[in-house]
Amino acid sequence: MQDADEPVARYDAAGHEIGVAPRGVVYRDGLWHASTGVLVRSGDGERVYLHRRSTEKLIFPGCYDCWAGGVLGPGELPDAAAVRELDEELGVRGVPLTPIDRFAYDDGSVRYHVFLYEVRWDGPIHHQPEEVVWGGWVTLPELRAVLADPDRPFAPDGRIGVRRWLDSGRSEE
Repeated sequence: MQDADEPVARYDAAGHEIGVAPRGVVYRDGLWHASTGVLVRSGDGERVYLHRRSTEKLIFPGCYDCWAGGVLGPGELPDAAAVRELDEELGVRGVPLTPIDRFAYDDGSVRYHVFLYEVRWDGPIHHQPEEVVWGGWVTLPELRAVLADPDRPFAPDGRIGVRRWLDSGRSEE
């Protein structure tokens, strides 16, 4: 179970850190915060690591996603948070991050500044069981099929991020 009392960096709508609040309060009250997401691609770029979020997650439990990531702690920089979260969730470490996007996500109840990265990785993946209950490599056509399948719930913020990535042409690099 995620710790609802974990301190989270609060942000304003413009993207500036302004304070600290417990994770549970940030989610309950829809407070602006910041989060990272790291897309893990195979070394040849042909596959993406898709996973299913634990049902214990405080937001979007049980959904599919292709971003490893999480909220920024007080004073934590996005690059450092991305490295930390990639290691914690998937056991991927020692690989350079490539920044690929930044945008504000606001669905009316969850509001945060998204910092997205990409890595290339052909090594082992080790799930953090509290975060990830299943994972596997998929091709880009398979990823698009999962996004289009109404019987496979996809994290709404992750869906926006991956569509932005696909539409940007970076998936062809």
